[in-house]
Amino acid sequence: MLKACIFDLDGTLADTLESMAYVTNEIMDQFGLRRLKVDDFRYYSGEGANMLMRRCLKDAGDEELVHYEEGQRLYRKMFAEDPMYKVTHYPGMPETIKALKEAGAKLAVCSNKPHPAAVKVISEMFGGDFDLVLGQSEEIKRKPSPEGPLKIAREFGVKPEECMYVGDTATDMQTGRAAGMYTVGALWGFRDRKELNENGADLVAEKPEELVRIYKGERDD
Repeated sequence: MLKACIFDLDGTLADTLESMAYVTNEIMDQFGLRRLKVDDFRYYSGEGANMLMRRCLKDAGDEELVHYEEGQRLYRKMFAEDPMYKVTHYPGMPETIKALKEAGAKLAVCSNKPHPAAVKVISEMFGGDFDLVLGQSEEIKRKPSPEGPLKIAREFGVKPEECMYVGDTATDMQTGRAAGMYTVGALWGFRDRKELNENGADLVAEKPEELVRIYKGERDD
């Protein structure tokens, strides 16, 4: 029986593509580098802010990563100042979160987004619906390490197998599987069904509303 639900943030709870692209392209402009297409951020994201910056700088023309340290600093600074710019929740997600809470689920976020930005985004979008938010920090290894989800399970007082982990990338599927949790791919997010299935999804959900049915045990195992 499931007792908790742990969500990725970018591409799962919130559509942050335009937000990430805007901030990054502002930085690329400062460095005199090429601007990047919004849709390409589906693949730049997923492994944390540092990896995103590496990928973006290389594609923008800085193959030697000359601007990497300054790029990291600016990215974190700009997101800390306004992490909500052009961020929207996916249709049906607020209702899904409330329904899961009503079903008795403990709710958490485990994100590779810097912790202060993750906390602010969740607070702004979902109020107090989540019991715990865990963003990227020096204290917790970033996903696909299962360290974050396992810490959440301990704090909730539940076993890993009593948790449903929901995410939209290969990294998320690997994280959930490594943590020993029931791992659900979010097809409304940044990546496709093939990637989710090939990286260990127990199930792929097409819409947020399906998560309530899955959590309650009405799923096809």
